[in-house]
Amino acid sequence: MRPIRLPEPPPPPPGFSGVPDILDGAIRRALVVGNGFAGAENQCIGLVRALGLADRHSVQRVTRPRGGINEWLHWIPVSLHKKINYVVKRVWGDSRFRTTFESNKVMPLSAEKSGLMNVLETDPKQIAVMARESFEKEGPLLVIASGRDTIPVASTIRRLAPENVFVIQTAHAREQIPWFLRRWITPRDHPDSHVILTVGALHQADSATLRSAAFTWHDELAYLPKPLLVVNVGGPTSNCPYGADLAKELIIKLQNVLWSCGSLRISFSRRTPVKVSEMFVREFRANSKVHIWDGEGSNPHMGHLAWADAFVVTADSVSMLSEVCSTGKPVYVAGAERCKWKFADFQNSLQERGAVRAFTGKEDISETWSYPPLNDIAESATQVHEALAKRGWRICT
Repeated sequence: MRPIRLPEPPPPPPGFSGVPDILDGAIRRALVVGNGFAGAENQCIGLVRALGLADRHSVQRVTRPRGGINEWLHWIPVSLHKKINYVVKRVWGDSRFRTTFESNKVMPLSAEKSGLMNVLETDPKQIAVMARESFEKEGPLLVIASGRDTIPVASTIRRLAPENVFVIQTAHAREQIPWFLRRWITPRDHPDSHVILTVGALHQADSATLRSAAFTWHDELAYLPKPLLVVNVGGPTSNCPYGADLAKELIIKLQNVLWSCGSLRISFSRRTPVKVSEMFVREFRANSKVHIWDGEGSNPHMGHLAWADAFVVTADSVSMLSEVCSTGKPVYVAGAERCKWKFADFQNSLQERGAVRAFTGKEDISETWSYPPLNDIAESATQVHEALAKRGWRICT
């Protein structure tokens, strides 16, 4: 009898270690733990994108009661806050203490498109069980959390499923938290490589996104007279308070530099007071050089990042400043002197890097200057890869 010759097995793919991906510590999925605020959640999603897991992640949230007396309780732990809110509502039942979990002001700008409108409330125990039970089939779970309220949740997930999850916590430096509250709102032990401390906020405005935006907005923005100055007006916060006074000051300064601009485009955030936006509309609507986005149609923000020659940004938004400073283009800040606490520290760090200058109204916008762009997204992704490698795990892209 002739021996039966079986076909030779196909050669292994490049990089194959001889061990199935799941057993080789390949991470194929990620969970974002957010707090309902665009600034925090965009940090996580931006990092997910940089790691190549944009199409393989889900989002859950840690939410606080909002409205009424709840606005005075945002420093206490979430679990205690919810108990107090429950008691208050049972005892008084007053509309002043009404809980609002899904108000418009906490929705990310891209909520409708990113599926963040109706996300699950985070249950760390349930997540840990899921990670353990699905480990053999799907491999490790990467958990990326951002925001003070997510720290206890992320820590619990890691404690309950240490062999099945890898937790990354993006956070502000511990020194920026009031000393008498630190033990309650930050981990007591420094989590080493599981914490990413960045200069600015992580975001989704990476190079691929801006290339796509440049193509999408080419017909509308590419042929505008140069230089194109983009003005992003935010809104007052407890740490950067301002109102009509800063708006009047900013309008006068913009009028003073308008001669050096080919085009001027103004956008507002959802936090911009109506009286402030109306002031800009009233002053500039008759000027053919100026275009004010009215909130209708597609948000031009990414297009602005791609095509602008320079920016003027109010100091209230760390996320907005982080995005524009990642372009390497001139950035002028309005209202930085009004900021305090971590916002003031952030402004100082940007100025020390040469990334921003105070907007004086005496600038010639056609004059350019440069600085090393903020590259927090890529640097953070590198830190994650290094931390995973120490554990023998890797991202499977």
